[in-house]
Amino acid sequence: MRGPHNIWRLIRTGATFERTGAMKVALDAMNAPARIRIAARILGWPFAWLGYKGDPAMPPVTRAITALGPAYVKFGQILSTRPDVVGVDLANQLAMLQDRLAPFSQEQARRTVAAELGRPVETLFSEFSEPVAAASIAQVHRARRLDNGREVAVKVLRPGIESAFRRDIDAFHFAATMIERLSPATRRLRPLGVVNHFESVVAGELDLRLEAASASEFAENTAGDEGMAVPVPYWHLSARRVLTTDWAEGLPLGDVAVLRAAGHDLPRIGARVLQLFLCHALRDGYFHADMHQGNMKVAANGEIIIYDFGIMGEIDEYTRRVYAEILMGFIRRDYERVARVHFEAGYVPRDRDIKEFARALRAVGEPIFGADASRISMANLLAYLFEVTERFGMATRTELILLQRTMVVVEGVARSLDPQINIWEVARPVVESYIRDNLGPKAAARDLTRAVQVLGRFAPLLPEYLERRMPELLREAPPPPEPRRRWGFAGGMALGAVVALAGAALGAWLG
Repeated sequence: MRGPHNIWRLIRTGATFERTGAMKVALDAMNAPARIRIAARILGWPFAWLGYKGDPAMPPVTRAITALGPAYVKFGQILSTRPDVVGVDLANQLAMLQDRLAPFSQEQARRTVAAELGRPVETLFSEFSEPVAAASIAQVHRARRLDNGREVAVKVLRPGIESAFRRDIDAFHFAATMIERLSPATRRLRPLGVVNHFESVVAGELDLRLEAASASEFAENTAGDEGMAVPVPYWHLSARRVLTTDWAEGLPLGDVAVLRAAGHDLPRIGARVLQLFLCHALRDGYFHADMHQGNMKVAANGEIIIYDFGIMGEIDEYTRRVYAEILMGFIRRDYERVARVHFEAGYVPRDRDIKEFARALRAVGEPIFGADASRISMANLLAYLFEVTERFGMATRTELILLQRTMVVVEGVARSLDPQINIWEVARPVVESYIRDNLGPKAAARDLTRAVQVLGRFAPLLPEYLERRMPELLREAPPPPEPRRRWGFAGGMALGAVVALAGAALGAWLG
């Protein structure tokens, strides 16, 4: 129930942020208006002694969030996909909120597996380890199937996590509502929309059958992609609170020293991570939206193993084409094209000046393209782009924000492997290939064929629709002008025949 009783939860949250020093950092990062700062101060400062202390070794914001519990950790992870709300620097800090929580007991995990799968663990697995990773919603155990000896990863939801999330999401909704009322200017950032997005993501993650479906779809889409692998889910060993997949055996992508010592080609891996992400986003419209180092490994043969499909991104075909054109415009430094695409897609209000918008985009792109490879940053580009779009009244689009945020994360991964990587040069062949296949004559013919197929499916319904609607349309239509001379039925037919013959003759002459 989203009522005033949530004030106590917000006071405890504000107190924790105040006590850990996270309040000022968060408000500065979001450039919060005075009203929000005052409200936060009222909720935080007098009650700081009520706040959780947290781990002093952590940065202030991550310290506060981890102290507040699983729902806040997950909310921080979701906010890391919204640099337009929290700023790029804070978004990057929040993206590191992975595996920060203490695990629950192996015995509890065994009870959950037995209850969900309907059989004791001993009848399913010959081995079932202690937790190897514990995150905000679930933890992972390494196991071995009893029937075929295959190594698997068993993901188990935390006990009572559903009710805990419901309580905290309730408070988040209350806070977002108060923020919009106190500061109407924040409505452009859609605080309530952010919370609703968070709620939908969590709802998906709390049902591990949906994550299994995401893993299965992603594996099918990428089956032909070289240099990558996806752990396959086992449906008969999965349920709402348990997910079993192949074990991802490899070296952590975040351990650069170990990867280098193993003889892996780090620049090649970095470039491949970026290209794979772009390929999945543009080609499939379905991409892994949490591609940080903790969700990827490198196999002995150099393949990139991608796992943990709790957060996935999806964009429709039209948006993919728009995004590809925007990227291509920046790559070619054609700022008028980028501006035109924004206006045609309706991302920028039509009452704004397109020439002025193009000049603003040039101010975004040129300083970046004038830099050396190590300073060409997608993160910087997006930070400047958010400033420009805010100035021109561009509304927040969640699907694009998630796509852009993931690209920033992927850039960070690629740059950790190869500090000299030129992001744009690596992205160029993927974007050009997509544009060639989807914006050229073949794509136009394909779109036309698809439109004809849709019309064909509805063709049987047209006669009935016209019979039902035509009398109404004729009654509403203005009367036709009185002709000077009445031709009659025969005269009309003759005139039609003459026009048809004339058209045929003209067509033959032109051909």
